[in-house]
Amino acid sequence: MAENNKRVIVVGIPGVGKTTVISRMAQILNQRGTQTAVVVFGTIMFEEARKLGLNNRDEMRRQSIEDQRRMQNLAARRIANMKDNIVIVDTHLFINTIEGYYPGLPSNLLEIIKPTNIVMVAAQPEEIANRRRTDGTRDRDILSVEDIQYQLDISKVMVATCSVLTGCPFIIIMNSNNKIDETASNIVKALTAEDSGLRK
Repeated sequence: MAENNKRVIVVGIPGVGKTTVISRMAQILNQRGTQTAVVVFGTIMFEEARKLGLNNRDEMRRQSIEDQRRMQNLAARRIANMKDNIVIVDTHLFINTIEGYYPGLPSNLLEIIKPTNIVMVAAQPEEIANRRRTDGTRDRDILSVEDIQYQLDISKVMVATCSVLTGCPFIIIMNSNNKIDETASNIVKALTAEDSGLRK
């Protein structure tokens, strides 16, 4: 990947509007002539799993931890080899399991992908709770405002940790009142500031 190319990891807990913000970011960047690709890490991982003979995501989830990590590594290498000017990686920062929070971006994946930027999309916990309740398109967990705030706090710690491990900058952008265009534009400004000499 050329020096001016970027791999941008974008994370956010369910209900912050992450996927919609990412879609708008890509539109803005492509309209400006910046070749931008959006990849969903879980989708790439499943595509790699199918090459190994698995037929659905349930089969993938039932694989051993060792096999899961192998599929994660294959997906990460595929992303690392993409040649677009900006590659936006839509992924989960953590998975809430019975054993506790499992990192969606363990250090071995970060070492392969080598992100240049990490973005966390956030919102007020009350807004997130309301969006989850009114989103009829997804089967989302309904959590209390306090639980959502806790997940946001955990997310901030994990994002900062990923930044320390990779040496790349991170930003936390609020998607307040679902202002998608404003949120996406603010992220694009942060990503392109370095190229235009605006980064302080």
